[in-house]
Amino acid sequence: MEGKRKLSESFLHLGLGATAVPQPPFDGYQWYDEYGARHGADGAEGRLVSQHSFTEGWDTWEMHPLGAEVVICTAGEMVLTQEFPDGHRATVTLAAGEYAINPPGVWHIADVAESATAIFITAGEGTQMRERSAFPVD
Repeated sequence: MEGKRKLSESFLHLGLGATAVPQPPFDGYQWYDEYGARHGADGAEGRLVSQHSFTEGWDTWEMHPLGAEVVICTAGEMVLTQEFPDGHRATVTLAAGEYAINPPGVWHIADVAESATAIFITAGEGTQMRERSAFPVD
């Protein structure tokens, strides 16, 4: 049995064959490119499990075209806005212990009034991002 880790510092890859592979420490957005190189062979079936804490809204929208993403709020409160392919938007407020699912192909962004922590289980292959300022939240 390997030693314990903090999910906020060492994300986890769930891969083919029911594998669970601890990841090197997160050190910025280039980390995601390196992650893709490490686990790209798992394709759309691989999942990244990560934990992030926020004190303000996200700067970018994101969309995962090849699989659903589960967002589990573990502390605080966050407002998740989803933009569906037909253009309509929906919002859901998540408090600690609650989760939402971002379906494949749905753009999403989060806002936080004070602080929130969430765990993300992401089908990350092909993830796209766009600037918040170009697609403001109402």
